[in-house]
Amino acid sequence: MKVIIDLIEDIREAIGNQEDFILTAMLLKEDNSSPERLISTGEAPINAFVIDEVQRKLIFKIDRSAAVLPIGELVKHLLVLPMADMMYELRVDIETHRDAASIVGFGTSLQEKKYFLFIKLA
Repeated sequence: MKVIIDLIEDIREAIGNQEDFILTAMLLKEDNSSPERLISTGEAPINAFVIDEVQRKLIFKIDRSAAVLPIGELVKHLLVLPMADMMYELRVDIETHRDAASIVGFGTSLQEKKYFLFIKLA
C-alpha cells in the first residue's frame, strides 16, 4: 500500500518536483504463463484527484477526457495537507463499476515527461 508521503518523496527524488511532468496510470496485470510476473496492458492519463476524508484515501481519477494532471498542480495541493493526512492511501479510480485500484509502484519517463503510477488490475 502506497500513501501520500511515499508519493511526495518519490516525486522529489525521481523528477525533482518538475511541475511540467504529467501524471499517468500504467496498467499492469498478471502474466498468465507466470503469475508472479506483471505485464503492461496500457496507460491512461490521470485527469483529477479527490481526497476522501472518511475513507482516508487520495483517489486519482481517469475520466477519458483530454485533460491531464500536471505534477505541479498535484504537489501544490499535497504539500499543504496536515501531517496526519500524509498517511492516506493512494488509489486510482479507473472505471465506475470497479473498485479503485491500489498503486503498487511509481516510475518516470524523462523523455516523455511522464510520472507513472503503476496499478495492478485484478
